[in-house]
This record gives sequence, structure tokens and C-alpha cells, in this order.
Amino acid sequence: MAIGYVKSGRNRVEKDPDLRIREAIDLVFRRFDELQSIRQVHLWLRREGIMLPAVNYTRAADRAIVRKLPVYYTVHHILANPIYAGAYAFGLTCSKVTIEAGRKRILRGIRRDRADWEVLLIDHHEGYLSWHDFERNQRLITDNATSKGLVPRGALRRGELLLGGLLRCGHCGRKLHVSYFGSNGNTGRYHCRGAQVNHGTDPCIGFGSLRVDQGVSAEVLQRLQPLGMEAAIKAIETSTVQAGEKRRHVELALEQARYEAAHARRQYDAVDPDNRLVAGELERRWNAALVAVRERQDELDALGRHKPEALGEEERRSLLRMGADLELAWHHANATATTRKRILRAVIREIVVAIEDDHIKMLVHWQGGDHTALSVRKNKAGHHRWGAPPDIEDLIRALARQLPDRAIASLLNRLGKTTGRLNGWTQSRVCTFRNQHDIASTKRTNGRSAASIHCRKRLRSSACGQ
Repeated sequence: MAIGYVKSGRNRVEKDPDLRIREAIDLVFRRFDELQSIRQVHLWLRREGIMLPAVNYTRAADRAIVRKLPVYYTVHHILANPIYAGAYAFGLTCSKVTIEAGRKRILRGIRRDRADWEVLLIDHHEGYLSWHDFERNQRLITDNATSKGLVPRGALRRGELLLGGLLRCGHCGRKLHVSYFGSNGNTGRYHCRGAQVNHGTDPCIGFGSLRVDQGVSAEVLQRLQPLGMEAAIKAIETSTVQAGEKRRHVELALEQARYEAAHARRQYDAVDPDNRLVAGELERRWNAALVAVRERQDELDALGRHKPEALGEEERRSLLRMGADLELAWHHANATATTRKRILRAVIREIVVAIEDDHIKMLVHWQGGDHTALSVRKNKAGHHRWGAPPDIEDLIRALARQLPDRAIASLLNRLGKTTGRLNGWTQSRVCTFRNQHDIASTKRTNGRSAASIHCRKRLRSSACGQ
């Protein structure tokens, strides 16, 4: 019988009456709803020191329930077992017989597809979650399995690019990969390299991430705007609930530790004092139980000292304000790339992307079954996110007919114009910009621009210095 259930009557399955066990299993499902990754749930439980019930087989007690820090398999078993969704299933695995070197070899535990299960009775008993939620969890677990087939989107990865795992090439059907480059590793690209890796052919498509991420994000924000206020209220409620989850878990552990200590004391009081061997062992167990009580009490006291403060009125107003303006919340300094990725995955199933001429064509497949076509323009060769605004070239070209570089820089700064990296203008920056865009200066020396000569001298001197 799975952890969290007991048999009663004639083959009836009921939830375990132990409240601690039920609370621990519920906590696993709640954390998975939030983190959407078995590995992240496992790491969170280990980091918070939360122990889960597990079966321990001993000679003294054939099957005993103990509590210990979970391993990955324990969390996976809870999330993938249909019994926790109130279903009775039989024949989930099978055996396969092969012949190797003339000897029979039996492979056991091979998982079957759901259509091949021998028995599946939904709503057989009370579950910890609904069958609908269980199926949603299984689809999410399958999507997180990056290496299994072409369909899975993969789990969330680190990095600032938002659409990793969601993009599929509209030319060859393969998933697009993510790569980062640049001096700080913060410039990203999406590219299809499946055909190159597998067949040695040329890469399929590739493009920068900035405009694609911005275009998809704007479309998602437009569709989610009516739900922003509801999400803000939910965030306020969630912050209060999460603060008490671990405290509730420790309180139940303390209550159980006190019961075990009281039980150990009753056993010690009932033993014959002359039977020193038994009395000594019972005294040791009693002392161990008292130590466990003290540890749980210290842990509870520590949680009380570090109790997170409740949201103040100003924080509540700020959340509601960002809920009313979802774009403000999306670009808030505390909104991480991971949060944005989870929002996108909650509403987008997949994006098929193709390149036509100088445009990136995208077909967004939403989770509800709708589809939306988007198109963004590709950057031309030599254009990038740090390029100066388009009007700067025309302005400098007109000013260069009458003013030297120093005066142009001063005038641009007074007008509030900045470079592509939002810096102020200097004489050397104006000179570099003119040379890059082939703009002549007003002052000539032997048919050449004096400012250009000065700029070239600086470039030559810096090259010699290297």
C-alpha cells in the first residue's frame, strides 16, 4: 500500500489517519503546482529540512513508517502514482524476456503506456488531488523530460531568454536551441541545429532573441491583462499561506515527538526495575525521544524568531497597482526571468517559427487550443540592440556640414540625445559614428576631414599600444 493510504474493511482504501503523513503529501503536490519541476520540489524539501514519510522494512517490524529527508525517487513516486488521484491501477509495468549469449534474461519494471494498463478505476477512493490535476501533472512531467523525443518542451533553464523549449522550427520541425554569447554572456540567440548535428548539413535558421521575446511577451500581456487584478489578490493570499506551511509541518512533527516521548516514558515506568537490561534500553529510547522533542521545539522557536512580516498596507496597494497594470509588474525589477518563463509556459503550448525574407513569422499555439500569428522584423546586418536611434544619423549628417565634432557632441547632449548604450556624446564618439556611417566633416585638411584625421590617429595609436 502506498504511503498515505491504509486498508480498511474488505479491500477498502482510505487515507492514512495520521495527519502528519497527509499534510506531508499535500505539501508535495502544492509545491509542485508552484515550482512545476520534480527536481525543484526535491531540492526545496531538502533545503527546508522537511522530512517525508517512507517505508522501512526491519526484522522487528516487517513494515514501519519512518520520516527522513526525501530522495528524488520518493518525490517522483508521489507525483506519478495514480493512487494519489483516487484511482486504482493495475498492470502499470511488465516484464520482457530476451536471449543474450544463449541465456534467458528477464527485464522487470518496464512501464507501459496508459492504454496498455490492465485495470484503471477512476474515483475508486478519496484522492489527494483530482484526476484532472493528476493528468495535468503527468503532461508537465513529460514536458520536463528534455531528452525524450521531439515533443517535450523541457524544464525551465537558467538564462534570460524567455522562449527556450517553446520554439519549433517551421522548416524542419525540430526544436530550437538557445545559445548565449558576448563579453558578458548576456546576448542570446535561438537557432535550429538539429539537421547539422544529426546529418552534417547546414544550420536551418537562427535569429536574435530580443525582438522575438518582446513580441511574444507583449501578446501575452495583452491577453492576460483582464486577469491581472485576480493574480495580484492570489499573490497576497499565497504569501500568507506559504509562510505558515513549514510552521504547520514542524508543529505536527513536535506533536508526534511529544507523543513518542510520553509513550517511551510509560514503557519505562511499566518495566520491572530489576530487569536492568530492558530498563536500560527503554531509558535510552526515552532519552532519544526527549532529544527529538527538544530539536523540534528549537526548530519551531527559530521559525518564530524569523517569522516573515505580513504585507503592509503599502505593499498590498503596490501589488494591486501592478495587478491593474500587468506590464508594470512584468518589467518590475523584482520580476525574474524564471517568473516570466513560468507565466509564458502557463499560457503557451508551443510556437512554430519560420523566416520569410526579412521577417520572423511565428504561430503561437495557446494552451486552450487557439492560435495567433505574429511577425517581427529581423535586424539588418550591422544592426543590433545598442545601435543609436534612427534619427541620430540624419541629425549628425546635417550638423556635420556646419559644425565640428566637439560642437555636435555638445548640441546633442543639450537636446537630450544619447548613444545606443544610453551614454552621452563626446567628440570621439561623434567621430567614430561619422566614420561608421561615412559622414564627412565640415573642416577639411588636404581634402580630408580634420576630425577624421584626429580619429584615425587615435585608432592607430591605440593599435600600436596593443
